[in-house]
Amino acid sequence: MKRMFFLLLSLVSILSLVFSQPVKRLKVFISVDMEGITGVVTSAECDRSAGDDYQYFRKIMTLEANAAVEGALAAGAAEIWVRDAHGSARNILPDLLDKRAKLIRDWSGGPKSMMDGVDGTFDAAVFVGYHAKAGTPDAIIEHTMTGRVTEVKINGIALPEAGINALIAGSYNVPVVFVAGDKAVCDQAKQLFGEVETVAVKEGIGGAALNLHPEVAWEKIKAGVESALRNIGKYKPYKLTSPYQLVLTLKDEKMVYNGQFYPGAKRTGDWELTYENNDLMEVIKAFEGILKQ
Repeated sequence: MKRMFFLLLSLVSILSLVFSQPVKRLKVFISVDMEGITGVVTSAECDRSAGDDYQYFRKIMTLEANAAVEGALAAGAAEIWVRDAHGSARNILPDLLDKRAKLIRDWSGGPKSMMDGVDGTFDAAVFVGYHAKAGTPDAIIEHTMTGRVTEVKINGIALPEAGINALIAGSYNVPVVFVAGDKAVCDQAKQLFGEVETVAVKEGIGGAALNLHPEVAWEKIKAGVESALRNIGKYKPYKLTSPYQLVLTLKDEKMVYNGQFYPGAKRTGDWELTYENNDLMEVIKAFEGILKQ
């Protein structure tokens, strides 16, 4: 009996020690685009000059961001940064955003663009409101950064914005654990990243879309982000092997002509530019720089 007592006492001591150990509190980066928000079906609804529709959908965008924040908090996140990553980067309504998150607004001018602020201190990246790459069938407002881009390939892999941004996160060893948007981008994320939690808030039907009710979308996003972060060990940073080759296909002759003068870029086809470098961020800089030429 005495032996049993001491065994129980030892077990209690061990459990007390285990549960008293500090638990790592996650730092989460949330990049929020607008075309992949539920209900959005035309570019005009994402354009700040378009009036009432834009004002309505920027609110929905903010609330989808909140759902991701709530999911992160439920999983134990201690610090959350939300990056407004659409258009002017001044879409999310600051007073409506969950006050426990920090908000990055406007463009810094740096090459990380939609991932501005991400670095090696983050444990995970989350994408909300994302859309499929240019030329994707049954996708809502599909494009890659600008309507003048036909295709972006790095090391032979055609990438949506989610792929480009995941590479930026991956350069800091930060995995993308969750993607929300239309079904097409969710499918592309799974093909690229392998293990990733996704929520399709809508599905393209030609030029139309079948959409979830906003409240249903919020519930699914919150649950998906929480699940992903509670199982964070499953996810790996998205990386490609150096050297990196960027092949950029454009729709605009002037853009291609000017782009060939970006240092290191070469015109390799009628509307094609190629750039190579051993440093991924130099490739990202070239991509951003060519688009600005």
